[in-house]
Amino acid sequence: MRCLLKRERSGSMQEVVSQPGLRANADTLTPETARAIAKDAYIYGFPLVDHYRIQHAFFADVGGSQYKGPWNTLINTPRVFTPEDTAIQTPNSDTPYSHIGLDLRSEPQVITVPPIEEGRYFCIQLIDAYTHNFDYIGTRTTGNGGGKYLIAGPSWQGEVPAGVTKVIRSETDFVFAFFRTQLFNPADIENVKRIQASYRVEPLSAFVGAEPVSMAKIDAVAPLSAEEQKTSIKFFNVLNFVLKFCSTHPSETDLRMRFAQVGFNGNESFDVAALPADIQDALAQGMADAWEAFADLKRTKIDTGQLTSGDVFGTREYLKNDYLSRMVGAVLGIYGNSKEEAIYPVLSVDFDGEPLSGSNNYTLRFAPGQMPPARAFWSLTMYKLPESLLVANPLNRYLLNSPMMDQFVKDQDGGLTLYIQANSPGHDKEPNWLPAPPGPFITYMRLYSPKSEALDGRWKPPTLIKVS
Repeated sequence: MRCLLKRERSGSMQEVVSQPGLRANADTLTPETARAIAKDAYIYGFPLVDHYRIQHAFFADVGGSQYKGPWNTLINTPRVFTPEDTAIQTPNSDTPYSHIGLDLRSEPQVITVPPIEEGRYFCIQLIDAYTHNFDYIGTRTTGNGGGKYLIAGPSWQGEVPAGVTKVIRSETDFVFAFFRTQLFNPADIENVKRIQASYRVEPLSAFVGAEPVSMAKIDAVAPLSAEEQKTSIKFFNVLNFVLKFCSTHPSETDLRMRFAQVGFNGNESFDVAALPADIQDALAQGMADAWEAFADLKRTKIDTGQLTSGDVFGTREYLKNDYLSRMVGAVLGIYGNSKEEAIYPVLSVDFDGEPLSGSNNYTLRFAPGQMPPARAFWSLTMYKLPESLLVANPLNRYLLNSPMMDQFVKDQDGGLTLYIQANSPGHDKEPNWLPAPPGPFITYMRLYSPKSEALDGRWKPPTLIKVS
């Protein structure tokens, strides 16, 4: 039977569900059981731990190269991302970003959106600590007329003040709000800056003119690097810390109790170094098993197009607790949009099924009438592997997109051929050139506000053709 405990947090009382039995049983835990649990916990936890790594870099690591600013402070980046932006894998370089890490433990935050001219796409993607896209504010969902949106944590029971357009609840107390504002061309950047300057985020207390609510300090653990997360069993130390801020969803009660057999339950301290050597080895083996499962799914479903970005990003209800798909989304492009907002056809192999490499030259041709069907815009972006980061090149060109359509050289029949290669295809073809690194790479398409034919499969992206 569950018991309800009261604990004080950030100056307020909150009911917290205590799960009896959420403790390790080291005497009966076998290496075989630990390995199986570690595999499942790693698949479940990778998005949470990688998300924490990024949030820590953005909002906690003062002085770090990727630091943006403190929690509950909106940070506008009045430019598109470049190869110098390395915290997030496969970043968008189409739309200048604004970011804010919302700490909702003490009170909600209110996001104010100004009226934005029709025809300019924007969206505010709301991501919880599980990396679920639990809601959106933007052109598609709320329109360009502006509004005030109250973002509340799971335990807030306050009164909604006048003037609030909508109340949006998060399953977790920490939320990442990811703003994208469309940039039409380089000369349009001043217009984007004005829009960014008009976005406002403030505590509910400030919105209603009341005294601010105090915020308890968190003794954060040091995140692992992106590479350490793949091999170090300290991963489970970080996962245990993150779970402290993720109350158990009813659908995951049994799963979380299973994790607690090893010792990570989100309620108590946990250190893998205190486990017996054979159990530590089993955890490492379980992590390797998880990566094998990931590789198998990528090979059989992602690379063949049977599983798309639309299958791995979304709400908890949409994903139906498919944790391996959620891990795939985090690894290949964390913070990807839900399919209604954007889809990301991944072009990772050529026509013959071979991995892409800058040692080869490729073409990508859109036949007449077969341009990517997007209501807002589309793009094709280059990323080097294994980092999945943007590629430095002499043109400082990281993508090709529909706003560049007037610059492209069209085929005689009205189609469009793009050139994907490390070296220039020739001066006359350079407008259509997407520079590649000398080694392995991957390309992502983005279709913002995709049309129905892109969602139901009637339109399919073309394949890269290797040419001599």
